Amino acid sequence: MLTELEKKIIASIQGDIPVISRPYLEISKKLKISEETLLKTLKDLCDKGVIRRFGATIRHQKSGFAANAMVAWIVDEKRIEEVGEKMSSFKEVSHCYRRNPTDEWPYNLYTMVHAKNEDTCIKIARTMSNEACVENYKLLFSRREFKKTSMKYFSADVKN
Repeated sequence: MLTELEKKIIASIQGDIPVISRPYLEISKKLKISEETLLKTLKDLCDKGVIRRFGATIRHQKSGFAANAMVAWIVDEKRIEEVGEKMSSFKEVSHCYRRNPTDEWPYNLYTMVHAKNEDTCIKIARTMSNEACVENYKLLFSRREFKKTSMKYFSADVKN
C-alpha cells in the first residue's frame, strides 16, 4: 500500500518535469514538502520497485528535428549487448532496445534516430551500421504521430 504522500509524489512526476536546474525543488514546493523529503521518498519508491524507471520523452519536432526513423537491425544474439551499447552511444539515438524476432520479421534490435531530414537519418544509420559491423537493417520513417503522453497512475488531486 502506498501512503497518500507517496501517491501525491507519483502524481507530481507523471507529467512534464520542468527543465530547470533544480526541478525537484520546484516539485517539492508545489507539494509543500522539502526537496530532501521528495528525493528520499522517490529513492525509497525506486528501492521498493514501485518506480522501476524514469523516462524522458523528447518532443523532437519542437527541438528542431523534422525526421525520425525507427531502425530495425538484425544482430547476432552473441553481440546484442555490445552492439546495443554502441548504437545507443550515438547522440542522434533516443531509444535503443532489443525485441524478440519472428520468422516473418527477423529484426531484434531497434534504434530511434532523429535528424533534420530523412537523408541525414539514412547517413546516420549507415554510419551506425559501419561502426557496429551490422549490415542487415531497415529504416522505418515516421509519417504521423498519433499520441505522445505519459502514463497516469494517480490524479493530481489525490486527497490528504
